[in-house]
Amino acid sequence: MGFGDLKSAAGLRVLNDFLADKSYIEGYVPSQADIAVFEAIAAPPPADLFHALRWYNHIKSYEKQKASLPGVKKPLAKYGPADVEDTTGAATDSKDDDDIDLFGSDDEEESEEAKKLREERLAQYESKKSKKPAVVAKSSLLLDVKPWDDETDMAKLEECVRSIQADGLVWGSSKLVPVGYGIKKLQIQCVVEDDKVGTDMLEERITAFEDYVQSMDVAAFNKI
Repeated sequence: MGFGDLKSAAGLRVLNDFLADKSYIEGYVPSQADIAVFEAIAAPPPADLFHALRWYNHIKSYEKQKASLPGVKKPLAKYGPADVEDTTGAATDSKDDDDIDLFGSDDEEESEEAKKLREERLAQYESKKSKKPAVVAKSSLLLDVKPWDDETDMAKLEECVRSIQADGLVWGSSKLVPVGYGIKKLQIQCVVEDDKVGTDMLEERITAFEDYVQSMDVAAFNKI
């Protein structure tokens, strides 16, 4: 098993054929297998080996994340087609001093430093996110409150309605609107926090003033 010498044209051709129907050296996501093979290549594959070149450019984009890719890096001979003999004679983690490190140094100290930096940035992001005020969903309501008849004290009716106090409820402007036969209804605006105040609660509490209120309807409902 192996690709042969990946610094040679023959080895790159084997890699190109191997990747003709594959996205990665192993599995379906970038892994340490891809890093091991990538680091064994001296330079980008030529354009005519487009499968290998496509894979090479894709794996190169993971330069900063290479230490966090899944899997365990194995000797180069453990990867590739089964019918090709490995001729490199060395594992990917035992390179000569003059080998080209396409990703730069990947010693344990730098890997730990990169990991620490990621953890610190993640902690800063979570802290910033937790301090960001939550968006409160609110709605603007226009309520129609109808009296029993034309003799109902509308000033007292409005006083009763405005006496309803709740967390997340703010009363606004109001007016009397004729409905016929000398009867006027109270049309009153309010703003509510959706999680705290519902229309059912408002209707229940307003119609509880049964000496003045016949019914309540929501004339308009708009999200803020």
